[in-house]
Parts: sequence; C-alpha cells; structure tokens
Amino acid sequence: MTALTLVAAVLAVATLGAALMALTTRSTAIAVLSAGLVSLFASVLFLLLAAPDVAMTEAAIGSGLTTFLFFFVLGRIRREGSK
Repeated sequence: MTALTLVAAVLAVATLGAALMALTTRSTAIAVLSAGLVSLFASVLFLLLAAPDVAMTEAAIGSGLTTFLFFFVLGRIRREGSK
C-alpha cells in the first residue's frame, strides 16, 4: 500500500466518522461543524485525486460558505425566537 493510498483511506474513515457525528449528535452547532468537516475532508480527498479545481470549489463553497450560512441562519433564528 502506498503512502497516498494510506492517506486517502484515513481521510475516508475520518469523513465517515464526521458524517456519523453530524447525523447522531443532538447539538445543532456540532452537526453544522461536522458537516463542514465532511466537506473539508472531501476537498482534501479531491486534491489527492489530482482535481485541484474541484478541491478549491468544495473548500470554498461546501466547507466555507455553507457552514457560514448555517451559523448565520441559526443566529437569526435564535434572535427572532427571543423577541
């Protein structure tokens, strides 16, 4: 097994672990962070698979923007609920 295959396997297992955490946790903030982590791990996997354009798009949109939007909306919902 080459080093690249080993790193890809570790990232795949970490991705599955983060996805399971996102599905099973009761905390919304932890679920959002776990989903962002899944996306970040996927972008690193895309980079290892020699797809840098897909990796950059996944990191920027999937991990960065989506996680930010989830937290923004959660903040807005909590503020609206406290009025």
